[in-house]
Amino acid sequence: MEAYTNLRKCGEYVLLATCDEELLGETLKDGKLVFKVREEFYKGPKMPIEDVVELMKESSVVNMIGANIVQKAIEQGLVHPEAVLNICGVPHAQIVKI
Repeated sequence: MEAYTNLRKCGEYVLLATCDEELLGETLKDGKLVFKVREEFYKGPKMPIEDVVELMKESSVVNMIGANIVQKAIEQGLVHPEAVLNICGVPHAQIVKI
């Protein structure tokens, strides 16, 4: 399994945006809620999910969407299952380290 990763640095902070590979470019609609998995935000190198988890551990902020990437983050103890939002049945989570 692979995910797209977009790693950005801003001063001392690191933002990681990552999505399951099949979601890139998709638009999820749930009533008035519209969530776009935009290439400008999520697209970067595609890499194995295990490698993405290592990047999560080093990032200040992580924005992730997709069943595979979110599940792996939960398994690694990086995301609590109750903190996951579902958008059209697709899990979305964020990590913010202060």
